[in-house]
Amino acid sequence: MIIPVIMAGGNGTRMWPLSRSMYPKQFLSLVSDTETMLQNTLLRLTGVKTAAPMLICNEEHRFIAAEQIRALGMDNSGIILEPFGRNTAPAIALAAIQAQIIDDNANLLILAADHVIQDTAAFTQAIAEAKQVSENGGVATFGIVPSAPETGYGYIHAGSKQAQGYSVQQFVEKPDLATAESYVASGNYYWNSGMFMVKASRYLELLSKYQPEMLTACQASIANPKLDFDFIRLNNEAFAACPDESVDYAVMEPLSNNESGSISVIPLDAGWSDVGSWSSLWEVSDKDECGNVTHGDVIVKQANNNHIHSGYKLVSLLGVDDLVVIDTKDALLVAHKDNVQDVKEIVNQIKADGRTEHKLAREVYRPWGKYDSIDTGDRFQVKRITVKPGERVSIQMHHHRAEHWIVVKGTALITINGEGRLYSENEAAYIPITATHCMENPGKIDLEIIEVQTGGYLGEDDIVRFEDKYGRSN
Repeated sequence: MIIPVIMAGGNGTRMWPLSRSMYPKQFLSLVSDTETMLQNTLLRLTGVKTAAPMLICNEEHRFIAAEQIRALGMDNSGIILEPFGRNTAPAIALAAIQAQIIDDNANLLILAADHVIQDTAAFTQAIAEAKQVSENGGVATFGIVPSAPETGYGYIHAGSKQAQGYSVQQFVEKPDLATAESYVASGNYYWNSGMFMVKASRYLELLSKYQPEMLTACQASIANPKLDFDFIRLNNEAFAACPDESVDYAVMEPLSNNESGSISVIPLDAGWSDVGSWSSLWEVSDKDECGNVTHGDVIVKQANNNHIHSGYKLVSLLGVDDLVVIDTKDALLVAHKDNVQDVKEIVNQIKADGRTEHKLAREVYRPWGKYDSIDTGDRFQVKRITVKPGERVSIQMHHHRAEHWIVVKGTALITINGEGRLYSENEAAYIPITATHCMENPGKIDLEIIEVQTGGYLGEDDIVRFEDKYGRSN
């Protein structure tokens, strides 16, 4: 049995301002108008016989991940929630331990949630080859056939031809340009994709040999997991003791150095990209006759090779080339394509200034729907709230603010201090400071409410939850 393990952590800071730490790039529709990057990762597995996928993601992204799987009509083998990042080696260890509960003989297909693979047939064939390696007790890694001497990727030095792929002589770090050119010219090097296949039992055996402390910490952290819906919660204290190591450093490199022939690299020429920056997204996106990639309401004249994303307003470019222009409700990025790897510096400056644009967009998604912060002033804030059919906002109260709710679409069941009634379009409810209240959508269409908050403190942390169907109550 193959169990796909989708690594869905990470913040995608180089894709700011679309990607924010609370809603990063793997959950965005960057290369498709209909599916997110996570959904694309899942859909390209439909031609492969696998068990339901297992996800590993951050605690704060759990509802986003679960909803995106549900929207595809797919099941999952569990969503493991990391309370904090400890890199890829421990994350895969958790998946391996959990996979053995499902099948002692499981093969783990380790994939990233934010990769682009354009040739699904070639990818499916590579998986079939990798499975044969894994079934025989080996480790199969997918090496991307390089299209250019990239300095942003690690490389895999391939050795002798095997029944499936090639033996791995060495994993090498990101090279300088001259070294990368020599790698590509030799024909013996592949980009390290970070995707691989290995039996769960074999991976745990390798950890016990090369990283015993890590294995012990992971076993302790998931020994008695707290199950919440499909979510698997760890013992935070035990997980905190786990070393922070990538799978390359923890397993792949010591294995290739000490057990020759134990790792095979399966060449993959399938239009792969890790979409690590706006320029790499431009490379894999459809372009007009002038090389421009456009999304949203955009007008381009006398301009070439630009990437323009407009979410909410008309954006026009005239007489400029090689720019990235990303417009959102609360932030605008204008950068030359040659400098997009440095977007992280902007994000770091935002953090240093005590701002919040690195973390949250103006539109914030919640398990029950979303809200859009329309306006904020001295002692007031206005939001547009959308509640999905059948969903409910938690029973809560606020110490510092009152709220006015005006129904503009759908029907709301609003309960204030234990008394509930239905509100239709153009009706309003007032929730005084410290009043216990909740809101539910009993209808078949989205409920939309304009919320006006008034008070001396309007922060999101002024919420005391008494009951919550999503497990967030205080």
